[in-house]
Amino acid sequence: MQLIEVDVLVAGGGPAGSTISTLLSRKGYRVTVLEKDEHPRFHIGESLLPCNMPILEELGVMDQLRDMGVVKLGADFAMATDESWRTYYFCKSYNKTPPNAYEVRRSEFDEMLFRNATKNGVDTRERVKMTKVEWDASGHTTAEAVDRDGNKLVFKARYFVDATGRDTFVSKKLDIKKKNPNHASAAIFGHFKGVVRRPGADQGNISIYWFDHGWMWMIPLKDDVMSVGAVCWPDYLKTRTGSTEDFLWDTLKLAPKAFERMKDAELISEVRATGNYSYTSEKMTGKGWIMVGDAFAFIDPVFSSGVYLAMNSSRMAAGIVEKILRDRSQEARLHAEYESRIRRGIGTFSWFIYRFTSPAMRWLFMNPRNVFRLEEAVVSMLAGDVFDSKEVHQRFAVLRFIYAIRAAAELPEFVRNVLLRRRNAKTIFKGVTTAEGQPDTLGFKNR
Repeated sequence: MQLIEVDVLVAGGGPAGSTISTLLSRKGYRVTVLEKDEHPRFHIGESLLPCNMPILEELGVMDQLRDMGVVKLGADFAMATDESWRTYYFCKSYNKTPPNAYEVRRSEFDEMLFRNATKNGVDTRERVKMTKVEWDASGHTTAEAVDRDGNKLVFKARYFVDATGRDTFVSKKLDIKKKNPNHASAAIFGHFKGVVRRPGADQGNISIYWFDHGWMWMIPLKDDVMSVGAVCWPDYLKTRTGSTEDFLWDTLKLAPKAFERMKDAELISEVRATGNYSYTSEKMTGKGWIMVGDAFAFIDPVFSSGVYLAMNSSRMAAGIVEKILRDRSQEARLHAEYESRIRRGIGTFSWFIYRFTSPAMRWLFMNPRNVFRLEEAVVSMLAGDVFDSKEVHQRFAVLRFIYAIRAAAELPEFVRNVLLRRRNAKTIFKGVTTAEGQPDTLGFKNR
């Protein structure tokens, strides 16, 4: 058994863990990151937001990002059968956030951030699985792990960061992980070549299509690769017969205008599925520990918020951990401030997400008006600017009022959508395992 003493122990080597460990190591702290897998490893969530860019600049990886990514100037939205689409350009955001983001292969992106942490002095360890964590009365951590050779490791740390993503290590340990009662969806997706892109400078934009059972994404990657998938009601996914690959093709055909772009497409990856993944935790901090990114909560990926929420929460948490390590008496206050800010940002995304498939929300997105700079506020949300702008939040309040009026005008459809969402939010499946090795709740195996 090997004993290792550090200032900060981080469980999870994805974007959240790599970000917080790099920033704390730069402050002179001894930081160790434990990653259960080995980079590169597949992960979904390939579309970044403009608000990611300042964090990536701070980490010093923008040159690498430009080499690996496809420039994303905005996001376009379309109905399954409509010829036209509506594009929201990031350069039109209310607070003038960065005018572009990037689409990336997550295997490359995550490895880049992890190796960058190593360059910044972090003790990064792959194929090391944490098995146990405890805290004493003062908040100091004792954690146990097993390395790739089966050797037992014991870590003593002054502070612990849970960046385990959907493994939600601490949340499960404390039994505080809760299925989101307001939302449930399931996704099926793959990588293709030969998919038609938007013309000109818009060729790197993400495309979103509404269809009867949810929505679809098209995310352009380098080398003529397109990530294509559908986020659907669990009720619909349960209707599958035949192979997962056939089911994905059949689903894409339900959005004719999206499928037109795939007439010459070739599937170049296995088809993956994951389901019922919207969850939250009752709390995200405790004495001696903090959660970042998906370790606390995950919501529907429609606005590509996952990586940004992970990295932004990690940047916030890095400052908080540094202050706590200097003065433990501040911990409760700093934790409360952190939780308040994170919940506010997630709450903003969630309000839009819960209503995204409703007729009223589709109408709002397809018929934008910039009265009172409302369209600019929507662009700010799409760019990730959801935490601290009072002016943007004031305009969100107006949007909620307009949404309510439109929903009332389409009351029968609104009621049907609400009932459908509530029924699916209660759907529970028997778990299987996805190609990512993550628990899957679709009720069928990938094949």
